[in-house]
Amino acid sequence: MGKTAFLFPGQGAQYTGMGKEFYDTYETARKVFDLASKATGLDIAELCFTENDRLNITEYTQIAMLTCETAILKVLEEQGIKADVCAGLSLGEYGALAAAKVMELEDLFRLIRSRGIFMQEAYPVGGAMTAVLGLDADTIREVCEETEGIVSIANDNCPGQIVITGQEAAVQKASEKLTEAGAKRCVPLKVSGPFHSALLKGAGEKLAAELAAVEVHDPVIPYFCNVEAAPVTEASGVKELLARQVSGTVRWRESMLQMIADGVDTFIEIGPGKTLTGFLRKTDRNVKAINVETVADLQKLRETLK
Repeated sequence: MGKTAFLFPGQGAQYTGMGKEFYDTYETARKVFDLASKATGLDIAELCFTENDRLNITEYTQIAMLTCETAILKVLEEQGIKADVCAGLSLGEYGALAAAKVMELEDLFRLIRSRGIFMQEAYPVGGAMTAVLGLDADTIREVCEETEGIVSIANDNCPGQIVITGQEAAVQKASEKLTEAGAKRCVPLKVSGPFHSALLKGAGEKLAAELAAVEVHDPVIPYFCNVEAAPVTEASGVKELLARQVSGTVRWRESMLQMIADGVDTFIEIGPGKTLTGFLRKTDRNVKAINVETVADLQKLRETLK
């Protein structure tokens, strides 16, 4: 019998109303929202469920997404749905930390709130991110290294979709070279900073200082860290990996391939959207990929797992 993985999406999948069905239906979910509000001093339910200008601002997006993901996770756990391994894309890695019970939830909520603020403040103007479609990672990496200025791979999402990040002029120049090298398209992303680039190293250092005061436990199930595309099974090293992740490449495609090689054949995406499910289908169509963002999705999942 194959293994099951929980996956947690990152920034960009957020929308007004995410998680509300779970909040309205399950006391367990409401408790998670209440805990996140208490830990951060924000009204997270209002942030997620009402039209506002903050939900798409990094310092608010990250805590909103993590709360929604964790609320759904706790309902799944309550219903006996478990995973053998887990992973999360960028901020989603904190959802994986919750699933692996690496930290107390209050600490996770406080950390992701700080992470969002540090990333928002690190490089407020002059940064950019662009999705490169239809070109391999080695070619993209080579072009980035040859381009003047700071530009590198932010996310290796799946075959044919890689995101580059860095200084706006360098990203633009690299995009032109990548088009000449055979990229199908280079699509600028609407983001508020050059995330997962060397420009955010300072944000990672600030996060490291916050992490120093947090207690970390051995994962109850392995979680795949973004920067090494490898399973983490011990508490030692977790803090350093999380600090590096802010400015390091998210090696998602490699993580998924390694999970599949390790025997994972069922992937459950927990939280808003179907982004990770889509990446998986481009990576390996033979695995089962299911997303859970509504109560109806949960019922469907339970029937599938029977």
